[in-house]
Amino acid sequence: MAAENDLQNNHKLDRRGTKCSMFISQEQPNTSQPVIFDPDFFVEKLRHEHPQVFADLILGNITRLIDLPGDEFAQLTGECEPRVPSSTGFLRSFNFLKRKDKGVVFGAPLTEEGIAQIYQLIEYLSKNLHMEGLFRVPGHSLRQAALREILNAGSEIDLETGDFHPNDAASLLKAYLGELPEPLLTHRHYHAHLKIGELTRFDDKGDKTNVPDKKRQIEAFQLLFMLLPPANRSLLKLLLDLLYHTARNQHINKMSAINLATMFAPHIIWPKNVTASDLQENIDKLNNGIAFLIRHSQKLFKAPAYIKEYARLYVTGSKALQSKDDLTLCPGTKEGSDDPVAVVTPASLPSPSVKTCTISSSETQNYTETALRELYQQVHSLPESAKKKKLIRQFERQPLLTPSADARTPFSRKHWRSRSLGAIIKRKVLGSQILIEKENSRLQSPLPSCPN
Repeated sequence: MAAENDLQNNHKLDRRGTKCSMFISQEQPNTSQPVIFDPDFFVEKLRHEHPQVFADLILGNITRLIDLPGDEFAQLTGECEPRVPSSTGFLRSFNFLKRKDKGVVFGAPLTEEGIAQIYQLIEYLSKNLHMEGLFRVPGHSLRQAALREILNAGSEIDLETGDFHPNDAASLLKAYLGELPEPLLTHRHYHAHLKIGELTRFDDKGDKTNVPDKKRQIEAFQLLFMLLPPANRSLLKLLLDLLYHTARNQHINKMSAINLATMFAPHIIWPKNVTASDLQENIDKLNNGIAFLIRHSQKLFKAPAYIKEYARLYVTGSKALQSKDDLTLCPGTKEGSDDPVAVVTPASLPSPSVKTCTISSSETQNYTETALRELYQQVHSLPESAKKKKLIRQFERQPLLTPSADARTPFSRKHWRSRSLGAIIKRKVLGSQILIEKENSRLQSPLPSCPN
């Protein structure tokens, strides 16, 4: 009996210690066991150690995919206050009174403590996906009030006892999201979400069609989510995972992705204190956008392969390969496939005193030529215009034209209003070519060649 009590206590301690954001352990690894590095390791390292470089890298690639006018771009970067649809003063006052009685969870800013409390609802709901009308059928008001009080006090609760119903937890989860001081997807990102939803394919003649370009939309959302505050990103992933699995059980619960999106869009993306009439024609765009996030949620929290590679090059300071396993992190991963995980022993980790092998100049040349061909094809797919003809002439006349800015800086905040396709090509690919050549010349000259 005592052993059983100890086991239950340990289980409670484990749940109370749940954290929803990534952390890096400072403990020394066991040198006899391999250390597993996620391919996003260098991305997170770049984010924490070089936040400005990270932000410029992500912003530069977002503007490659969607066109954001100066004021909308300034809102995305935080250089000016977000300007989103608003409603009457009466509605703002009414919502303020609703959130006046704040606790550690409901109505409070998003925190890890609040996410840990709400995760109890998410975990419980994930075990009850069979409930018909989940998230649509409201829960009992008195049970919801009791559950809200328990969560708001920061207490742990066993929802499996039968005192509460899944509809109570579902209604309370929506209420929590709706009472956040700012939408989960943030006001700053509002216009970017609308623009991503407008990305469509081009036909063989270069004309824009009405067919959504899902590949580019997924890439844009991957980049945009990397700009979210860590707490927002953590809760968003937990929520979208829950809704994804709910939609997969729609044959039982009758809740499809678009049904769920209709339920959640007002709580996670609508600007605060607005009504449906304030959003007018954007309601369908917002609902469809949330449905897209639900359907593709399992792909949206991975960094694009080129972001991982750039981060690795920047963090390591070179194009050097630390071990054969690191080859799996180099360009060449098939688009759409799962990113590999490299297994590296502590002995193989790089250090300033270890001499490393560099990629040959022929491999560098092949990589650059491939990237240039892809960009050349992208330019050809654009609608016919004077700008397209000018870009093609630039390719043919000066294929190795280099930017004047530092090649390590993919995006210059000083000149953020100039975002022509030609400038993007120079920054993204041709700048990387100069960086690779500099790194190779620096590393290959003092170091002896490495044995095969």
